[in-house]
Parts: sequence; C-alpha cells; structure tokens
Amino acid sequence: MKKRTILLIGGARSGKSSYAEELAREIGGEVLFVATAEARDEEMRRRIEVHKKSRPAHWHTLEAPCKVGDCISKDNRILDVVVLDCVTLLVNNVLCQHMAVSGEDVDEKAVEADIKTEINSIIACMVQSLATYIMVTNEVGEGIIPLGASTRIYRDVLGRANQMLAKAVDEVYLMVAGIPLKVKPQN
Repeated sequence: MKKRTILLIGGARSGKSSYAEELAREIGGEVLFVATAEARDEEMRRRIEVHKKSRPAHWHTLEAPCKVGDCISKDNRILDVVVLDCVTLLVNNVLCQHMAVSGEDVDEKAVEADIKTEINSIIACMVQSLATYIMVTNEVGEGIIPLGASTRIYRDVLGRANQMLAKAVDEVYLMVAGIPLKVKPQN
C-alpha cells in the first residue's frame, strides 16, 4: 500500500479523531497512536479514558505532550500508520510551558519558535518514515478575535502550525459534522 500523509482539520466535535481512527483501521497493520493530551484535571482524565477505549487494543500508544517528533523517532517498531491526535493540544502544551515561566505575558516569537521546532520535527519523521501519517488538528481561525493576548497568540501560532503541516502533507480534509471534505489535492 502506498504511503499517505494526511491532515484532518476542523472544529470541535467535527469528527476528526473518529475519522482518523477509521482511516487507520482501514489501512491496518502496525498502528502507533500518538496522544498529546495531558490529564490536568478529572474531566480531561475521563475524556482520555473514553478515547483510549475507542481504539483497538493491539494499537500501540505513545503519550507525548511535547517533543512529539523526537518521541516518534525513538520508537523502533516498523509501523504502517502513525496517528497524531492532536496538534491542537501540542500547541497548547507548549504555550502552557511558556506561561508557567512568564504568566500571561508570553513572548509570541519564543512560543512560535518552539512550535516551528515541534512541527519541523514531526515533518522530518513523516518524510523519513514509510508509514502513513494521519494528523488531527483544530481550525481555530473562523471564530471571533479572542480578548486575551495569550489566547490570540495561541490561535495565531496554531494557525501557522496548521499551514506548515498542510503544506507538507499530500492530503488535507476539512471535517464538517463528521463528513470529510477534501481540500488537498484539489480535484
């Protein structure tokens, strides 16, 4: 089967994760599920458990809230599919690291530099691998302009990360109400 590189983008509850899992099941073989979520509270712990139970037991799971590309590159298994769910939380995790140091007064250029490093590392893994990559991210640029500076930084940096990934992959699907709409390549 030919290697594919896929980005699934859409709003909250648009069906991105479900579709990513569906694609991975269809491709089959050795699947590595890369989870970026961190259980910072009880509600998030419950969400993570629900997601874990939705995946086949034979899939491998790699919990990597940051330095995702480095973590994937250290995995020595021969993989057929890598599912990265999700870039949205990866960006959140990096921003939270910066906020832990400087509070709400984060340096956008520093956050963006760290995110570019993260995304370039993921792209390098994707390019070097024979596995199909399916990456999930949120589209956050269609809402209102956030009031807080750190929220605006988050939206802007995630938007730029999404652009980097969309440029690097072969296929992009916009998820709307559980329906994948092909954006790249255009027919």
